[in-house]
Amino acid sequence: MARLLAMTTSSASARRTLSDAPFLVAARGGTPAHVPVWFMRQAGRSLPEYRRLREGVPMLQACFDPEMLAEITIQPVRRHGVDAAILFSDIVVPLNAAGVDIDIVAGTGPVAAEPVRSRADVEALPELEPEQVRPITDGVRLLTEQLGETPLIGFAGAPFTLASYLIEGGPSKNHERTKALMHSEPEVWHALAGSLARTTLTFLRAQLDAGVDAVQLFDSWAGALSVKDYRTFVLPHSAAVLDGVADYGVPRIHFGVGTGELLPDMREAGADVVGVDWRLPLDEAARRLTVPGKPAPVVQGNLDPALLFASWPVVEAEVRRIVTEGRAAGGHIFNLGHGVLPNTDPEVLTRVVELVHSL
Repeated sequence: MARLLAMTTSSASARRTLSDAPFLVAARGGTPAHVPVWFMRQAGRSLPEYRRLREGVPMLQACFDPEMLAEITIQPVRRHGVDAAILFSDIVVPLNAAGVDIDIVAGTGPVAAEPVRSRADVEALPELEPEQVRPITDGVRLLTEQLGETPLIGFAGAPFTLASYLIEGGPSKNHERTKALMHSEPEVWHALAGSLARTTLTFLRAQLDAGVDAVQLFDSWAGALSVKDYRTFVLPHSAAVLDGVADYGVPRIHFGVGTGELLPDMREAGADVVGVDWRLPLDEAARRLTVPGKPAPVVQGNLDPALLFASWPVVEAEVRRIVTEGRAAGGHIFNLGHGVLPNTDPEVLTRVVELVHSL
């Protein structure tokens, strides 16, 4: 407890005072000056300046270079005028930093050299120490000096999604080995998920101590689970992460793909803001997230990233619809329903920001 209090005090002194920032006002259920907007995967693939900077530089090398990390993170703020920056990173960064042999293979995604499928494999996983992510926290400190009044969102992968990559050995459509391990060896599963929750929590705390203004926990593949399996095998570990950063007093965002049936459980895990993908209208998401006796839910989303390739009248109509539906919630942060696709025209993203700010 003494260590946690010391970390919280340190983070409070490092964090900027941005009480009027529309993103933070909306995330806390207040009334912002305008509807805030940022985009998942805004820092990266769609921007020509990003591609020039990253040319010949492997993904993880870029993530561990403080100056490059900071420049990539700030590029979409500079270009689009979004209301928040999100730290340029990847969900496997803390695993790689801890010493797990996992890499990002171009055209494939995260690939683990040695899959984790037994009690012995779990026990062999190293614990992450804050010093091992020093390059990332150095990048955060550079960003808080450069971003002015724009909030910075910290970033980490949730235990289930990390576990799936480790168990499967890489990306998986069906998560068959993961689900089989959950049900056939639940003790091994919980040991693995608990270990990953500690790693994720250490990573997020390090970012918070360096000065990030909010955090987002990505459980990208949680939508592959039933409600029962989510509550049994996933919710306790995601809750351990989100509860573990509660004392910092910053907004906690939780997002997954295909999680329409899991939204109430994701809020229960400790989310202040629940990200919604494009499959569910925001007014219906707000209805599902409403809990008697609790503050009205705050939602984030949820334009289909593919629709950014449509004509502008189509994009405009969709943006207007989503902003209208978002008013059913206690707060709304405009975003996509998943990440920016690589071939998206950056000019369209800029126009979306301008439109959202005008509504």
